[in-house]
Amino acid sequence: MNIIQENIDELNAVLKVKVIATDYLPKVETALKDYQKKASIPGFRPGKVPAGMIKKMYGKSVMVEEINKLLNDSLYKYLNENKIEVLGNPLPKADSMIDWDNQQEFEFLYEMGLAPKFNVELSAKDKFSFQTVKVDDELVNKYMTDIAKRYGKVENVEVSEETDLLNGDFVELETNGEILAGGVFKTGSLFLDRVKDETTKKALIGLKNDDKVVVEAQKLAENPDDLAALLGIDKAQAETLNSKLQFTVKGISRLAAAEINQEFFNKIYGEGNVTSEEEFKAKIKDELGNMFVNDSDRKFYNDVVEHLMNKINFDLPTAFLKRWIVAANEKPVTFEQVEAEFDNYSKGLKWQLIENKIIKDNEIQVSNEEVVEHTKELILQQFAQMGQGNMGDEELNQTAQRVLSNQEEAKKLYEKLYGQKVMTLFKTKFTLENKEVAYDDFFKKA
Repeated sequence: MNIIQENIDELNAVLKVKVIATDYLPKVETALKDYQKKASIPGFRPGKVPAGMIKKMYGKSVMVEEINKLLNDSLYKYLNENKIEVLGNPLPKADSMIDWDNQQEFEFLYEMGLAPKFNVELSAKDKFSFQTVKVDDELVNKYMTDIAKRYGKVENVEVSEETDLLNGDFVELETNGEILAGGVFKTGSLFLDRVKDETTKKALIGLKNDDKVVVEAQKLAENPDDLAALLGIDKAQAETLNSKLQFTVKGISRLAAAEINQEFFNKIYGEGNVTSEEEFKAKIKDELGNMFVNDSDRKFYNDVVEHLMNKINFDLPTAFLKRWIVAANEKPVTFEQVEAEFDNYSKGLKWQLIENKIIKDNEIQVSNEEVVEHTKELILQQFAQMGQGNMGDEELNQTAQRVLSNQEEAKKLYEKLYGQKVMTLFKTKFTLENKEVAYDDFFKKA
């Protein structure tokens, strides 16, 4: 077998693979002998079918199968030995003509998309604002109120306020204000704090049972999915629903916050672990600080990604990648669909190439032992959240191995740990300017 690489340009190449009879015939003969041993054909005893008949019946399909196996193995070996970085996999050229009935020597042509060459410089000259959320008294009090509501109870009330839940009937109206025959009619529940249009929200405050109010459908929800769920219609209908709706109130519910006392403290942190409101607030402040650490890291990481994506420029073998996506997709996909989504795909691929280059250049590695230990930590955290006791070492090890036996799950865990190490590298390579910002300002920007 002979493989020759012909470069078209820096990003595209063609592999010419020449296969002669001595490359595949021994494998074909071995496979046919195996067929002969197992063949069950009327008129012949098992294993006694003439070799000529077996060859006539199965020879062509066995040859095709063995040559394809040979091609797959040889291509992988060639790319690996020659350290050729490709995007996707080599694609058979569409115009390659093969006569399986008469040829003994074959030439197969494969298109390849080559990975671009580029450098990544992580320099202390590049400065980033590393923002942390300011955990002040206002934020602590707000969070304490939210917890109190979470542990509170639902009450029925007579007049609606801005955080209440309204239950009632939605009816679609015609332009003249009459009920539209065959239009939307749905009994549903509406959380007033999810209504973002202030005029609409104001119209829904101060209502009593059996009150009626007319609202614009598109102003009840932020997006078509939420509107579709509220009115019991599909998303396509929700996107084009420009009618007004009459809403008749049938019930008003309010979540009454739990009383801040020792019983409340015990529910949250266990018997006697917190004994005053001051201790409770201190606990909350500490928890909030820890909770926002991941948010700060995530924002910093995203800022770095955006910076590197803008700074590092290289081209991709676009035409090849589009053909490869169509060919490799498990579900049928059209060129039109690929074209519409390719911009997002190429951005994701570009970052993947940059990140892989960073990992390779800085010799970042994640060992199997690290993944196992991280998996154990996640399992113990999950058990603690479920209120279950400690798990024995043997059971913990078995559970971790069971999780990692799922290839998809193992891949996610490896990627997570690689991501954490890349994050640590960024913090050492770049200059960080620490900045404390208010909660609302942080999440608006993040």
